Amino acid sequence: MDFNYTENQSMIAGMIRDFGVKHIKPQMKEWDESQEFPVEVFKKLGELGLMGVLVPTEYGGSGFGYLEYVTAIAELSKIDGSIGLSMAAHNSLCTGHILQFGNEAQKQKYLPKLATAEWIGAWGLTEPNTGSDAGNMRTVAVQDGDHWVINGAKNFITHGKSGNVAVVIVRTGEVGDSHGMTAFVIEKGTPGFSAGRKEDKLGMRASETTELIFEDCRVHQDQILGKVGEGFIQAMKVLDGGRISIAALSLGIAQGAFEAALAYSQERNQFNKPISSFQGIAFKLADMATEIEAASLLTYQAADMKNRGLNVNKESAMAKLYASEVSVRVANEAVQIFGGYGFTKDYPAEKYYRDSKLCTIGEGTSEIQKLVISRAILK
Repeated sequence: MDFNYTENQSMIAGMIRDFGVKHIKPQMKEWDESQEFPVEVFKKLGELGLMGVLVPTEYGGSGFGYLEYVTAIAELSKIDGSIGLSMAAHNSLCTGHILQFGNEAQKQKYLPKLATAEWIGAWGLTEPNTGSDAGNMRTVAVQDGDHWVINGAKNFITHGKSGNVAVVIVRTGEVGDSHGMTAFVIEKGTPGFSAGRKEDKLGMRASETTELIFEDCRVHQDQILGKVGEGFIQAMKVLDGGRISIAALSLGIAQGAFEAALAYSQERNQFNKPISSFQGIAFKLADMATEIEAASLLTYQAADMKNRGLNVNKESAMAKLYASEVSVRVANEAVQIFGGYGFTKDYPAEKYYRDSKLCTIGEGTSEIQKLVISRAILK
């Protein structure tokens, strides 16, 4: 087992660090305060190949694997979790769904635009009354000749307003039937398809989150991904990879918070010595570093298994569960180490703290991850 970065991973990490200094850090506080989704940043990331990391080169992507992908998300998230989250959602959810389940015509049409960030992608599963209980979704598609008419709403959708295309899972059968849902790819500007309210969030504020609204939205059957009735099954497979994305996001936020706290603890003096020399602080740092290392191993193990085409249902859930909880704990301890300054926006700890919490909720709560893991080990 080789735990060192490959040449590609080292190249990506260095590229993102340089990119962050030039294009993210100067404005990230402004984006956070105003909840601005910086589309231009993602266009630039597209030019670097980071919006189509897993997309094969024949479709305009970078053709990398999950190790490079995890590295990219983690490095972006060390700088700004919002940017890491949006990059991950674009890659693993919308783009990943089309890559995994689209036919050749759909791949040729959408992947080149998504991989270069000419288009930004969204993905819709969650509804106002069906978060973890996706089987009871109320957004419905009814067939009308060669078209399907969609009515309903999705919420908590990343890039719901700014996205150019969305993959949306809607009900085409009976409520609660896992084979009664279908995935459609729907372009912005389609009559009856619009964005609703934008959420005012605790953290991840530069990553846009809105509703998607469908009012007699007519979609041709050519826009179905896979077959009618496969949408829920597809979504669960997409989320297996998505959990690795959120584990990487969590890892990056934790690493960023730890590095900030470590540096501050060595600069901040009390009683004529740096606070890192006190056991109370040093032991916090030791716990933080150890948990980050464990989260990293779980995350890269899941990524390696995904690369090899293995079933990662359990491993991705474990990585997502542990890394997200570690992210919250590490960010919390970072605020504590910064003391009063950790509670102010003049220092980075409070933003890591706010951003970290979403990781335990998005793409399956910690409780859902435990459900997935327990079912896997109790088979």
